[in-house]
Amino acid sequence: MNQKINKKEDWIYEYHQGVRYGLEGKLILEEFSPFQKITIYESKRYGRALLLDDCWMTAEKHEKSYHECLIHPALCSSKTLDKILIIGGGDGGSARECLKYKEVKSLDLIEIDEKVVELSKRYLPIIGGNAWSDARLRLEIKNGIDWVKNTKTNFYDVIIIDGADPVGPSEKLYSNSFLKECKRILKPGGVFATQSESPESFKNIHINIIKQLREIFDYADPIYGSVSIYPSGLWSWTFASMEKPIYKYPSKIRVKEISENCQVWSKRWQEGAFNTIPVSIERELEKND
Repeated sequence: MNQKINKKEDWIYEYHQGVRYGLEGKLILEEFSPFQKITIYESKRYGRALLLDDCWMTAEKHEKSYHECLIHPALCSSKTLDKILIIGGGDGGSARECLKYKEVKSLDLIEIDEKVVELSKRYLPIIGGNAWSDARLRLEIKNGIDWVKNTKTNFYDVIIIDGADPVGPSEKLYSNSFLKECKRILKPGGVFATQSESPESFKNIHINIIKQLREIFDYADPIYGSVSIYPSGLWSWTFASMEKPIYKYPSKIRVKEISENCQVWSKRWQEGAFNTIPVSIERELEKND
């Protein structure tokens, strides 16, 4: 969200509210797309990393701490997995995790910035892995807002919002109008998932995302985990569904299929993550209940 990088010596930092989050290494490239500044950095600890507008997005040896937590609570629990939608996610990590499921028949990846995809494929191929060559993946360089608006009702089994902080190109991905459209195109028995910021560094934004989803869907709950390169290191992902919180009840068959290849996510981890909500956040959410 903030956003000046300091390249002093061999360190690169994201600054946020008087705190800096940095990695040691070397700059590989810095380019500008029509939408944002894109930086690729070779860190000593986590391998190659991606920054957008001077904010950490992902890193080769650390990305599973983010992608597994966003994807598996949703895909392990959705009634069916015929059609999946990802908005954002141009690095390919979320697509890779989705395509681990044999049940998935098609995956639409809608990314507004072609340059992010191009540079991720070239410099961060480990993150996308085999997803880019999987026949089930359809990549569209388009505005996700328009894509959702033009999609038929009850079309997708799972909708994933893998966007950056809610500023710039990602800002409208957290608006009421967009989230209502996501609900419209989600099949009965489906799951909506989004990254929902840090309850420490972005407390008000985090609370607002959950409140919005609880107003639009019947159920919405956050999970919490560690992504150490992000501001505060404490991060969240929020899941929503209709009729019941199905995202809390993963399929045993899918759990068995997926767990062996995960570094962070498991059924046990997920159960704990849903129960780690800070009490101050819980109080804020209960104010309008």
